[in-house]
Amino acid sequence: MAHEISVARREHLRELSDVLARAFQQDPVACWTFPDPETRRRSLPKVFAAMLRHQHLRHGACEFVTADSGRIIGSALWDPPGRWKQTLVQQLISLPAYARAAGRGAARAAAMVNAMEKVHPSEPHWYLAVIGTDPDPRFRGKGHGAALMRSRLERCDRLGLPAYLEASDPENVPYYERFGFEVTGILPAPAGAPRVPTMWRRPGAS
Repeated sequence: MAHEISVARREHLRELSDVLARAFQQDPVACWTFPDPETRRRSLPKVFAAMLRHQHLRHGACEFVTADSGRIIGSALWDPPGRWKQTLVQQLISLPAYARAAGRGAARAAAMVNAMEKVHPSEPHWYLAVIGTDPDPRFRGKGHGAALMRSRLERCDRLGLPAYLEASDPENVPYYERFGFEVTGILPAPAGAPRVPTMWRRPGAS
């Protein structure tokens, strides 16, 4: 099956936020951050919108895949080498938006972000912050996520650069291993938080 991969832009923000929110409704970290299902349903689109607006879209490296109808059914949010972390000024500007989006989950979300930053590799790499596809059965198992992964990883290989991610759901570790990622550790997450493996991919690995 052919997959059309496109670069995400600001005009796609709403649709991207909605599809990622659907993809992460049952994600362990999302469930820990927002234990109440209804709160999680309302909050996740706002959280992803803030992430896209204040961090990921600025780099021009986010991509999405569409169904035959043109509907966005999956997205991968990548940050280029050295651009995975906001500057202090960017953090101050975006903090109110993140706080509003996360609401009562803000403290847990901040604790998880801090845990991620503590162990984030210093070596230049591409960072896969988020990847998700629509859970609708019509779109599952059709290779959409794999197409998104290959699109950026092929560029990493051409440039000779590694890639890094955190597996917010440990059950996805075998999936990432198919693309050459290897587990390097576990996030030093807050007490009671889910186990989150960190994964690294050397250029050319498969």
